[in-house]
Amino acid sequence: MGRLTLKWLGLFIAFSVVGVFSSGVVLYTYYYIHNAPPLCTLNGESTPFPGVTVNCIRVLSSPYAEVADVPLDVLAVFWFIINIVMAIAYDRSGEAVASRLFRVLMYWRFIGLAIIPYLLYVEFAILHALCLYCTIMHSMIIADFIVVTVYAYFNHRAKAKVAAVD
Repeated sequence: MGRLTLKWLGLFIAFSVVGVFSSGVVLYTYYYIHNAPPLCTLNGESTPFPGVTVNCIRVLSSPYAEVADVPLDVLAVFWFIINIVMAIAYDRSGEAVASRLFRVLMYWRFIGLAIIPYLLYVEFAILHALCLYCTIMHSMIIADFIVVTVYAYFNHRAKAKVAAVD
């Protein structure tokens, strides 16, 4: 066992695993076998948002779905995998390295969080279409950031209590 309890380690990793799966489904179905991902419609289903439909193909085939000819789903897979590796490294590292690594982990997760408003703007305002799998990935990034922030808060409080006792 490392510095994280099994519960915290599971939470640190679980959302990234779902993110890897979600982006992997898109990479395989859309980019490799050239089909619409499962549960995504070709003609779009309406959403609670006026004028916005669920239409993965519109989102994935748009020029906004790539950065320098690299699909965002490829970047997402790497982002989530790096997230998992850093969480495990943090769990297994010594105190000196763990402090710096946790800071990097927070910045890394903040970068993921910071990109979401732009992606949502593209989906809602420009394309008027939502991709189910993109939404899952956005949700996982947000949940992941919340978990790490809550952990940081409780970890800081626990360290403050120990310091007060000493």
